[in-house]
Amino acid sequence: MAPVSALAKYKLVFLGDQSVGKTSIITRFMYDKFDNTYQATIGIDFLSKTMYLEDRTVRLQLWDTAGQERFRSLIPSYIRDSSVAVIVYDVASRQSFQNTSKWIEEVRTERGSDVIIVLVGNKTDLVDKRQVSIEEAEAKARDLHVMFIETSAKAGFNIKALFRKIAAALPGMETLSSTKQEDMVDVNLKSTNANASQSQQQSGGCAC
Repeated sequence: MAPVSALAKYKLVFLGDQSVGKTSIITRFMYDKFDNTYQATIGIDFLSKTMYLEDRTVRLQLWDTAGQERFRSLIPSYIRDSSVAVIVYDVASRQSFQNTSKWIEEVRTERGSDVIIVLVGNKTDLVDKRQVSIEEAEAKARDLHVMFIETSAKAGFNIKALFRKIAAALPGMETLSSTKQEDMVDVNLKSTNANASQSQQQSGGCAC
């Protein structure tokens, strides 16, 4: 069997309040689908995807975190070795937008400036319920020196653009690590606590 070429691996951690659509963004990117049922993430979920760019191939490790307060103590350990922090808010929830400042501060406490931070305003399909303008969010991103983009996981708007934006900002191939054959397969691993089966479902809204 021919040896498998090593891939550059990058850890992306998705952060933000509950119900802003972190899981939905990841699901749309991974599988190009959207689930209208709300199912809160319990603990941490991990998925992995190979992304083929013009000049290289990279492995994105997507860490989906729970937004509930009771899981906040888990977050720092997942931020610690991340390459990218994706801070998601709901454009129809001013509170979730205001709370992004705390999430960004937490990332910088753990990682300093050695991390790419992307502010993502999700649920742009909720036009009539919008509480945060794109101009206000752009201004905040400039003030905090982070990248910014708006998306709609439900409509599929700007999801590919988000990950292209992230990929373009990634450092070069210097962080290569050996890649086993089994690592080349896209996986959907649950790295959550024993209560994962207790996730609650209700109609409407984006998954957390």
